[in-house]
Amino acid sequence: MKLSIKTIGALVLGAVLITGCTEAGSGFSPSLTSYKAIKDGEYRIPAIPTRKIAKKYRRQRVTFKTKYRPGTIVVSTKDKFLYLVEKDGKAMRYGVGVGKQGFAWSGNAKVGWKKQWPTWTPPRAMLKRRPDLRKYASGMAPGLKNPLGARALYLTKGGRDTLYRLHGTPEWWSIGTNASSGCIRLMNHDIIDLYNRVKSGARVVVKQG
Repeated sequence: MKLSIKTIGALVLGAVLITGCTEAGSGFSPSLTSYKAIKDGEYRIPAIPTRKIAKKYRRQRVTFKTKYRPGTIVVSTKDKFLYLVEKDGKAMRYGVGVGKQGFAWSGNAKVGWKKQWPTWTPPRAMLKRRPDLRKYASGMAPGLKNPLGARALYLTKGGRDTLYRLHGTPEWWSIGTNASSGCIRLMNHDIIDLYNRVKSGARVVVKQG
């Protein structure tokens, strides 16, 4: 059966409208290609096996009613979500890994500065617990195995470094768990997305609830 140009046009328009309605709801299903292998500077970040990650922890825009202004980062350590507040009651939501029991941190801070492919320097307290890390006392070079991943947002309070970070991780399987020493970790693909959306000086609110 042959379709007229007018009929084909109507079908295409209908498909566009259906897609638009899907994304305009409380959220949208993230494309599996959002986590494909990517080239970032001199590094090639491997693809993440998306089907092994709970759908709720994949990057997606959601309805988010809050008192905080657009541009604010809100972290729920209980739910393992990080929200970047947007306009009109929306937020970009990312799955995160949070601090292990005894290392959880909460409070208010600001993004003091941002860095691509950062050097990781373990804190003194960590070096006391982990003597095997002393070889990195002067810093671990950036790279695919670096614990801070592809990007880091350094949190400050009162103009001073809190020593806590929002950062990437090569350990994508740790998202949705209590795995860190207090920092908030995101999949490398997600921290790059967040990094590109957030300005230095942005407010960060970390909640235990």
